[in-house]
Amino acid sequence: MRISVSLGLWQDRPPTEVVQTARLADAGSFAELWIGEMATYDVFALATAVAAATQRIPLVLGPLPVTVRDPMMIAMGVASVASLTGRLASVALGTSSPLVVERWHGRSRARAAKALQESATAVKALLAGEKPHLDGEVVSTSGFRLRTPAPGGDLTIAAFGPASVRVAARHAERMVLNLVGPATAADLVALVEKEAAVAGRPRPRVALWAPAALDPGEAAWAQLRAGLVGYLAAPGYAEMFEREGFGELVALARSGAHPREILGKVGTNVPAAVGLVGDRATLAAKAADYQAAGIDDELVVVPSSTVDDEGGARTLAAMSEISDQFSVATSG
Repeated sequence: MRISVSLGLWQDRPPTEVVQTARLADAGSFAELWIGEMATYDVFALATAVAAATQRIPLVLGPLPVTVRDPMMIAMGVASVASLTGRLASVALGTSSPLVVERWHGRSRARAAKALQESATAVKALLAGEKPHLDGEVVSTSGFRLRTPAPGGDLTIAAFGPASVRVAARHAERMVLNLVGPATAADLVALVEKEAAVAGRPRPRVALWAPAALDPGEAAWAQLRAGLVGYLAAPGYAEMFEREGFGELVALARSGAHPREILGKVGTNVPAAVGLVGDRATLAAKAADYQAAGIDDELVVVPSSTVDDEGGARTLAAMSEISDQFSVATSG
């Protein structure tokens, strides 16, 4: 299991701080840098800026919401980053949340699993330099081929429930999970293995995103707790939090309660259950638990960033040392 980094895009921090986090990831013993998209920067613009500010680290863009971006937009964006920066760049696809898709973008999230399946087919072909013709039930594309060099690279699918796991099993080289503890991760690894066998394919490698904070103080705990509120009622995530034992929180979030009321019920046990939070020994032990659960590709840490740990510097230093230890153990 490799250890990688995802930019936190924390809404309570200066937006440009993500470039500092990227430099720290580039300097550490990390395999890849994942760059998502929230409410600040366009993902392709940010990836280009990050590549200019770093030296070597490969980039994973996404998960990008297939209910907002069409296959041509995704493929052209990834290929543009790879061509303009000379950096290895691959893509992850997902379905995003009703807040982002329906409220922010004003798009429909209906049949999101079908859109994910069809987009995976088209994006994979486009990134291989092909000219696909897809007249799908939700997604279509015809007649376009990249004019820049095809970046290739593995396709990653962000999976939550059975439908997206099935898509990953049939179309992806890698599946990525988010905000689950080791036990739930093990269940989802078993599910994708079963679905891949049905499809007659090798099981995709499995990666996992997890929030991380070394010796968190009050600011870090507040940030981690607040960062989970928007996920508690989101499709897919809600079911994962229920499996982690937080059914009452999910029910409260689904009831339409105000975010402040929900936040008041989110204890430190919630981020601790789905992340790496605590002293260095705790971080290392939780990483080992995820590896034992079947996370065989990457553990992607999302470092907390506060006034006490700007850019996640202390957390990333500890995780870099842990990454080195995993590498030594694997080579041994």
